[in-house]
Amino acid sequence: MQSQSSKSGVVYAAIAYVMWGVLPLFWNLLGEIDAGHLLAHRIVWSFVTMILVVLLLGKIRPFFKQIRDLFSDKRAFWGLFAASLTVSVNWLVFIWAVNSGHVLQSSLGYYINPLISILLAMIVLKEKSTRLQIVSFILAALGVIYLTFSYGVFPWVSFLLAISFAVYGLLKKVVTIPPMFGLTIETMFVTPLAILYLLFVPAAHSDPIPTGTAIILFLSGAATAAPLLLFAHGARRLSLTQIGLLQYIAPTLMLLLGVTLFGEAFTHAHLIAFSCIWGALVLYTISGIQLKRQTTKQLKQAQAAK
Repeated sequence: MQSQSSKSGVVYAAIAYVMWGVLPLFWNLLGEIDAGHLLAHRIVWSFVTMILVVLLLGKIRPFFKQIRDLFSDKRAFWGLFAASLTVSVNWLVFIWAVNSGHVLQSSLGYYINPLISILLAMIVLKEKSTRLQIVSFILAALGVIYLTFSYGVFPWVSFLLAISFAVYGLLKKVVTIPPMFGLTIETMFVTPLAILYLLFVPAAHSDPIPTGTAIILFLSGAATAAPLLLFAHGARRLSLTQIGLLQYIAPTLMLLLGVTLFGEAFTHAHLIAFSCIWGALVLYTISGIQLKRQTTKQLKQAQAAK
């Protein structure tokens, strides 16, 4: 049963990361809107989308019950509130980076992110790693460090993306609320702030929003909610270390988009760093296969002993 749950967790998380990996294409369609207003729209329409999902699935009563339970559980309340603020910071930085021509810095951020997730797993959740996994983490870290120093300046965009999403992943792991309700409440927390921002902060472009752009803004709710729901489902079925390694899917896709469609340069430093990172993935995969075989062998021996 646990193996089946882990497999479904991998599927959910992998699809989420693929969607995040191609998300720069979506936000690039809205490049004429400044990052602050785009974030505010994203929050509001994500909340509207989630409320519609709750209503369509007939879950409104359980949703209100979840809110009542949340207010009686301070740990869950503040955990989810912190998650809403953390993911909002991540969204803002990512939107700004994509629409300012820093897709490769975004990619770097999400390559650093798994390393921070692994560190949090070891410090906060006391998760253990095998020696081969530790070697793979060190190899990936060397690649990321090399790529970081190749920029010549501190890549604050990359580190803000990495830290904010690693903390968000940790919070989603420790706050046990159904993913659909969790995301709805997260966006509910920050929607009032987003509405106030839209009402009182002047936009960079005062022209009316074209119909096509308005439709894309509305769809930003679904584009945001879908991968987050999948991620939440996956996070509950996997260890934080497993989640950390799967996160390499998204930055790889971002890097490919940055180089092929957005015209950003893929340098010799990138080649060295990415070789280290993919080498680390190979080692981690081998370690996972070894652990699976060992677990299967132990189960067979236990059954035979009975």
